[in-house]
Amino acid sequence: MSTKSNKKNAKPQPQKMHVKKGDTVQVITGRDKGKVGEIIKTLPQLSKVVVKGVNITTKHMKPRQEGESGQILTYESPIHSSNVMLYSNKEKIASRISYTFTEDGKKVRMLKKTGEIID
Repeated sequence: MSTKSNKKNAKPQPQKMHVKKGDTVQVITGRDKGKVGEIIKTLPQLSKVVVKGVNITTKHMKPRQEGESGQILTYESPIHSSNVMLYSNKEKIASRISYTFTEDGKKVRMLKKTGEIID
């Protein structure tokens, strides 16, 4: 027997992500590689994030009522959290993350390359 659950209606479990809402990140792969932006929204169930100004999607909307005109909407689509890296605005460099403790015993996130504390 398999140890995996084969339930059709099973909900995906939230994943622990290395980024939070409000973090400044740089895209490291894909069409928008190199772009820097702030995280607007996180989707932990899908392990995705929405970054301001990155992965812009265009949607054409038909008119709903008579006399109304159609419109073209643009918005940011989610990208996978593994495709972004935390970015230091001071040093202008992307870095991985490590965890450290402050003097008062609080666990905080720190950029590995610069030593800059994020939280």
